[in-house]
Amino acid sequence: MKSVVADEQKLLERFMWLSIGATVLTIVLKATAAWVTGSVGFLSDAIESGINLIAAAVGLWALKLSAKPADANHNFGHARAEYFSAQVEGSLILLASVAIIFTAIDRLINPAPVEQVGIGLAFSIVATALNGAVGIVLIRAGRKYRSTTLDADGHHLLTDVWTTVGVIVGMALVWLTGWQPLDPIVALVVGLNILFTGYNLLKGAMLGLLSEALPQEETAVVHAFLDDYAAANGVTFTSVRTAAAGRQRTVSLVMQVPGDWTVDRAHDHADAVEEGMAHALGSAETIVHVEPLGHPTRTGPLEM
Repeated sequence: MKSVVADEQKLLERFMWLSIGATVLTIVLKATAAWVTGSVGFLSDAIESGINLIAAAVGLWALKLSAKPADANHNFGHARAEYFSAQVEGSLILLASVAIIFTAIDRLINPAPVEQVGIGLAFSIVATALNGAVGIVLIRAGRKYRSTTLDADGHHLLTDVWTTVGVIVGMALVWLTGWQPLDPIVALVVGLNILFTGYNLLKGAMLGLLSEALPQEETAVVHAFLDDYAAANGVTFTSVRTAAAGRQRTVSLVMQVPGDWTVDRAHDHADAVEEGMAHALGSAETIVHVEPLGHPTRTGPLEM
């Protein structure tokens, strides 16, 4: 089991290195487009990719930290580190959006000509194709391995793709019409779009840190397993609670068993529930509290 987890961790880290490599190349392409044309639209796009690079590096750090086992100071492991990565990424996106918006407003007030737009468009198109391919790969891997970091980074790259598409369309119109104010207007739209993206990332990270319950489809798996087990073994499950923390899944429940069962028998069933739940969810930590059938289940805080 440990070998499988270690192999999965190495694979996730390779995905983050793929993101970092692709982002470096994208920055070079977009910065070249901005330098050749003098376009604030292309510059705003390059700035966003620079934020992508920092975010990917933070994401790699978070993945390494989240894989560390539980210790004396972190009894439940380090899985929530991935949410800190998403928070950093969201915060950086917000800062980038503010910088882009101010730059665009300045260019509207102080216009400057845009040159060699055709060359800039060519560089941006290549960068868009690269970002799109890597973003799709990261999102699929994030969903498959339940990695908040990969999923956030993949969505960030796809947001970058749509941003660049908007820049390309705007700059193509500048090229065709010669209307220079379109350049800062495009940059302003890009900045507002990035602002919205950063807000959504921060919102998702905060929900994760607040121990949000498992997604609906996984909750359905939990209850389906418990219903089948209860019907086959004459037990009852109550007070079922779930929580997600990055790739870590936690299930807490009360298992009510016949009062004449021995401690050993109840313990064996508790072990079976833990192992079955881990198999059903693809890995999970299940906390089972055993009580006799008919015992009133406590739902509120303990009274001292």
